[in-house]
Amino acid sequence: MAIEKLNRAASEAQPKLINMAQPFRNGPTLPRLGTPRFFQVLVLATMAPSPLQQQQRIRQPYPSFKVVVLDDDVNTFQHVVECLQRYIPAMQPDRAWELAHQIDSQGAAVVWCGPQEQAELYHQQLGAEGLTMAPLEKG
Repeated sequence: MAIEKLNRAASEAQPKLINMAQPFRNGPTLPRLGTPRFFQVLVLATMAPSPLQQQQRIRQPYPSFKVVVLDDDVNTFQHVVECLQRYIPAMQPDRAWELAHQIDSQGAAVVWCGPQEQAELYHQQLGAEGLTMAPLEKG
């Protein structure tokens, strides 16, 4: 008796089905439930995001992170310049020297800003060379 109640409740709770075997004369027709000889496709109602929501999602940039080198009394200007040129992409010697002077005079300088994974890599590489690094921060 309990199994019959469960079967009845399950059949009543089934979503609407469209019978793909019947021709679409006057639009889709609902098949009779319990007729396994027809191929049936389950039609699910999904709520797609509006075009405005899709545009907003596309236009949101990835967060940028700053790689900041701090001043210390250990590293020389030459070492800082060499490390910046070695690990920061497209770092020119003149720019590396400007950053080294900024680190010395202001106590810190943002040497690179961009996606988190790359920022973590450059932060780790510069730190491994002995430069004093500030924690990564969103930029």
